[in-house]
Amino acid sequence: MIGIIEGMATLLDLTTQGDVATISDPSQLSKVKLMEPQQLYDLWEKQSWRSADIDFTQDREDWAGLSDEDKHRLSWNLSSFFIGEERVTTQFSGLVMSYESQSEEAYLATQQVDEARHAQHFNNFYREVLQLDGTFESRLDKAREDVNDAFVKLFDEDLVEAGQKLIDDPSDRLAKTEFVTLYHMVVEGTLALTGQYFITDYLEKQDILPGFLEGFRNISQDEHRHVAYGTWYLKQAAKDPEHREAIQRRLQELLPTAALVLVPTGQDPEGEWNILGYSSTEVNEFAFTALSRRLKVAGLELGVGAAA
Repeated sequence: MIGIIEGMATLLDLTTQGDVATISDPSQLSKVKLMEPQQLYDLWEKQSWRSADIDFTQDREDWAGLSDEDKHRLSWNLSSFFIGEERVTTQFSGLVMSYESQSEEAYLATQQVDEARHAQHFNNFYREVLQLDGTFESRLDKAREDVNDAFVKLFDEDLVEAGQKLIDDPSDRLAKTEFVTLYHMVVEGTLALTGQYFITDYLEKQDILPGFLEGFRNISQDEHRHVAYGTWYLKQAAKDPEHREAIQRRLQELLPTAALVLVPTGQDPEGEWNILGYSSTEVNEFAFTALSRRLKVAGLELGVGAAA
């Protein structure tokens, strides 16, 4: 994402340091060399981390010192990530089953492990810092109280339906292309990385929750790797006119819902809203620019009305 990694604006490889959205000069996008599944698997081995190693001692003190309003605002923003990580973990099996090479199988298996680890990080934070007693499931239920209708539509309906198509027939390449478009371009490349950028920026400026931030940065590193796979896959798929049309169609169908996922409860989605003090204009422009650049690297563009 723009600004996440300082000094990486001229990076031309999707590596640990960022992805295509770090490139500030759009004319350089045509020079990007996409990493293939085996390279991404090798990178996963180098970047592995343990959610259980995160120390939340300072986080507990920071959280106790926040106002009720600040706690509410942060909880709302983090809840969608907590639920989202659980959702994507459970709905990823179909894509793993659809592998087309041993290298792709190995890489896709690591991504499902990543998503489970991300959910563990949030569960640990909710248990140790927010001090929500009970089970993993009860903490998820509590977080679900914060998500909006658009989130439910995208994660509980669209994502589940797309995943089921691949479980029913892992050899369905069109279903695979549609799943990657939804999962890697919309859920991760548009929503997750955008939310991570602004939440990370906010916590860094406030100088709070260092343990959570450590894990969140690790999650962002993982998801840049995930989006790198999605960009690579769609570039191959888009060579087929039928798949190219399917990508464009799915983006037009999904992005209006995705835009509403970001709107906090009680704020007007038709007007100006904000997340942790960042305006809807800032958030939407950031997400749109990052998505557009990834698609351009894949040889694609947002269709008319896709960003409405």
